[in-house]
Amino acid sequence: IKAILEAAGVEMNDAVRAVVYLTDLSAFQEMNEIYAEYFTVDPPGRTTVEVSSLPAGAHIEIEVTALAS
Repeated sequence: IKAILEAAGVEMNDAVRAVVYLTDLSAFQEMNEIYAEYFTVDPPGRTTVEVSSLPAGAHIEIEVTALAS
């Protein structure tokens, strides 16, 4: 996510919204701790959803919306 945002000319702290898809909601606490390492200042509003599966066998997918200044 960081590399994609930087390629678009924005930073992690420009994120205003995130949607996290987890295949196992019991991983929420671990995800939340890692998430906090990347969104360190005013984290974006976030929705977390448990899903039955994700493409390519992934366990997590994160969708981020950021605003360029």
